[in-house]
Amino acid sequence: MLIKEPLSVTRFMALTLLSVLLGCSETKDAAAESIASIVFHGGKIYTVNERQPWASAIAIKRDKIVYVGDGHGALELVGPNTRVVDLAGKMLMPGFQDAHVHPIEAGMAYLGCSLHGATSITEYLKVLETCDRSFPESTFVDGGGWTMDLFPNGLPDKKLIDSVIPARPVILKSATGHQLWVNSAALEMAGIDAESADPPRGRIDRYPGSNVPSGSLQENSAMNLVLDARPPYSEEQMTAALQFGQFYLNQYGVTSVQDALLKLDGNEAYVGGPTYMALEEGGSLTLKVSGAIVWNTDLGVEQISRILVARERFNTRRLKARSVKIWLDGVLEVHTAALIEPYSDKEDGTTGELLIPPKMLNEVITKLDALDFQIHFHAIGDAAIRASLDAIEIARAINGEKDNRHHISHIQLFNPADIPRFAELNVAANFQPYWAWADKFITELTIPKVGEERSQWLYPIKSLLDSGALVVFGSDWFVSSGNPLLGIETAITRRDPLTNESEPFLDHQRIGLIAALKAYTLNSAYINFIEHETGSLEVGKQADLIVLDKNLFDLKSSEISEASVLLTLIDGERVYGEWSLELLGKTAL
Repeated sequence: MLIKEPLSVTRFMALTLLSVLLGCSETKDAAAESIASIVFHGGKIYTVNERQPWASAIAIKRDKIVYVGDGHGALELVGPNTRVVDLAGKMLMPGFQDAHVHPIEAGMAYLGCSLHGATSITEYLKVLETCDRSFPESTFVDGGGWTMDLFPNGLPDKKLIDSVIPARPVILKSATGHQLWVNSAALEMAGIDAESADPPRGRIDRYPGSNVPSGSLQENSAMNLVLDARPPYSEEQMTAALQFGQFYLNQYGVTSVQDALLKLDGNEAYVGGPTYMALEEGGSLTLKVSGAIVWNTDLGVEQISRILVARERFNTRRLKARSVKIWLDGVLEVHTAALIEPYSDKEDGTTGELLIPPKMLNEVITKLDALDFQIHFHAIGDAAIRASLDAIEIARAINGEKDNRHHISHIQLFNPADIPRFAELNVAANFQPYWAWADKFITELTIPKVGEERSQWLYPIKSLLDSGALVVFGSDWFVSSGNPLLGIETAITRRDPLTNESEPFLDHQRIGLIAALKAYTLNSAYINFIEHETGSLEVGKQADLIVLDKNLFDLKSSEISEASVLLTLIDGERVYGEWSLELLGKTAL
């Protein structure tokens, strides 16, 4: 008899038992071939597969999806050892894929002296006092998470740290990752004083009217003066940082990432390739990682040989390093992003600068493209975005069309003439959508620097979508929260997802839920070259999926970030949550 009505939980289990009993007459081999390891049923399953967007049941055999459909079809795959999970109306969807994130560096920041969550200078100093007591044996205090919006012109003062920790070096990376805030002891450790010159492509901030360093350093070349003077992290510290980072991301439903900055040497947690490999060899790596090997702007094309070796070395089942990170400029808030026209608040014609001159950039991109590397650009200002597109256009003219899937991340300030070039050149737009609302970074530190007219082209996500460009999403965690639902809600509302009190920022740039989910799943899988394996729920793909306590499509747009991930599977293995789908507490924001 054909059963047409929906299956209740009781009826599903009864029919499951019947199917098992009837199946006893089959041979063991035939039965084993058809039996699923896990069956989810009774839920709202959003597949991100345009041919079959919704289902109510899904079956997994070991690491792969073997069925997507209704409960009746899933019933045929249930055996005596099948785990059957009743979703009870909850939402199941593909795992999120973060196209720009720093798991190990973020873990190190949170496990060290973390200023994340503090909202005033007074709170920062209280945290520092606690850290001073908590790490008594360390030769220096290391951490980060401070935000520029709390300081005049975005520049913190060494005297603040000196007031609570005068003796030991204190090294605090900003939430953006582009600045250090240090105390006098750290400057002394690095040999930085009034006689020190600014390094190329970097800046030692100084007190007005003098050459005395004030305690903040801008961009990598200046930051490295201090970072290279401290001891490197131990293997134990790196392992602990990655374990924290991957758990944090798994709890928010992230199953795959592009680690946007893998260094090959140095004293930072960005030197993470060996740590990923060690965890995978031990069977405890719970992320699928595409690594972007950083291009050292102090060197030339001679470094390509090292990058080729690294690509071969970091090539395992869950770690692939076929991308190269090209860091082209800084940030708007402190005038280090590269602009086409001068900053509005500068009378000296300052435009910022490209960290790689155009002639060199064009040569580098052409060579890397010819070697089948993906290019992952960091470009904040409109001049950096344009230079990235120009370099790709030149590479395509010389090398021809190649399937390297280049993408430009951050892309904060656009010249509108460059928007259609993304689709024309087949370049993906990698946005961090959580930034696209009018916080103090926008209202106090960005708009005054670029002016009202140019500010109309900050984070134009919908314009890129409408132009036909591929849009992918990432969090840039530790810079901001790694919770994809915060970014998804912001992309839809252009408001602060935590309070919903701000006015929509450039309301016409809001996008829909379907587009936002695709940007954080299938599109990001494409950027990581794994769209045939994951990113949507289809038969034959890997079982990378999550369960949410609420159906996002039933919520108001302002409620999306209130949903919680209950369960995360990677390759059919549970890496977060309980099979009972109970709500667990989350670690950090």
